[in-house]
Amino acid sequence: MATPGGAPIAGVVPPVPADPYPPSLAAGPGRDHHGVAPDGQDAPVAPDDAVTRAQVGDAAGRTGRSDEDRDRSGHGTGWSDDPGGHERPVSSAPLVAIIGPTGVGKTAAAVSLARRFGGEVVNADSRYLYRDLDVGVAKPTAAERGGIPHHLIDILGPTETMTLARYQDLALAAISDILARGAVPFLVGGTPLYVKAVVEGWRLPRVPPDPALRERLEATVRREGVEPLVAELRAVDPEAAGRAAGNPRRVIRALEVFAATGEPMSRQGSKGPPPYRTLTLALTLDRATLYARVDARADRLLAAGLADEVRALLAAGVPPDAPAMSSIGYRQLVPAILGDMSLGEAVERVKLATHRYVRHQETWLRQTPAAVLIDTADPAWPEIAAGAVGRHVATS
Repeated sequence: MATPGGAPIAGVVPPVPADPYPPSLAAGPGRDHHGVAPDGQDAPVAPDDAVTRAQVGDAAGRTGRSDEDRDRSGHGTGWSDDPGGHERPVSSAPLVAIIGPTGVGKTAAAVSLARRFGGEVVNADSRYLYRDLDVGVAKPTAAERGGIPHHLIDILGPTETMTLARYQDLALAAISDILARGAVPFLVGGTPLYVKAVVEGWRLPRVPPDPALRERLEATVRREGVEPLVAELRAVDPEAAGRAAGNPRRVIRALEVFAATGEPMSRQGSKGPPPYRTLTLALTLDRATLYARVDARADRLLAAGLADEVRALLAAGVPPDAPAMSSIGYRQLVPAILGDMSLGEAVERVKLATHRYVRHQETWLRQTPAAVLIDTADPAWPEIAAGAVGRHVATS
């Protein structure tokens, strides 16, 4: 249970209900077609133009407000601190963001709340963007979406890329359209950069991908490894080189931005005022229970045909290093499909990678003090969430 300031109430740790997805938040039976919660499973790989908190300055990182800035309903408004004082949202229109670690139940919560408050869902899960990735990401079926419109799902082919700037544009356009129809937009997902870019109004370099340059740089990585590119990036943008931490996709994107603009990518990020008045609900669950849940999900996804899905993607000509194949579950199973490791070992790697990503997402929640934390082990959490949303949308 959450206090008005967003922190869990000390000493209140209700038992986990027998069904961790309460019926009031269930779409259909409350499970996806694999018997698991239809919650996005993101790979711990940032989008192409991944911008870290430091790149957009401290104001784009730990957003926070003093107690007097919180409205009396006890929920976050999306206001943030910066050296110039509190910035008000550009629009007073309401936006509800639902965030949390993989497997906590974001999708089911969003469907229930959207039905209750006349809303539509905007996807903020990087892996739901891809067509033909269904089993491994536990993508909710049409039935599980419960008739609630969902936006930004199945809009990319497996070999296509999505820059953070393009995602931000698409999400803001979808939110604007939803509001124009008189509905409530729900931004839902576990990809931290996607949510932060939208909610916090990040200003991002609008540099489209350069396929020829990317192919040349990727060829270098295949021949010589990423170090030559890191050295090249360090010469023009040492800050971005340090933050890329050897991630080839990040290194290539930073070089691409510099080639197009002549300016270091690390200097191009900044934070604008929040575009909407946002309530952020952060769904939580104790780590041991969450680990057990995602481990069980990995086993269920395998039984539901994950290996067959990966095999079909490879047979269709999708290369192992395609953007979509970096997703957790896919990149671990490729070696097993190709005969380089056992299926059992691959599944264990899926579980360990998911645990790491859960920890990454939990760090994000801790760095989002404006969020209302909701412990999903509390049997009353569906009504706590509904109460917060009701107060938020009623605020003029």
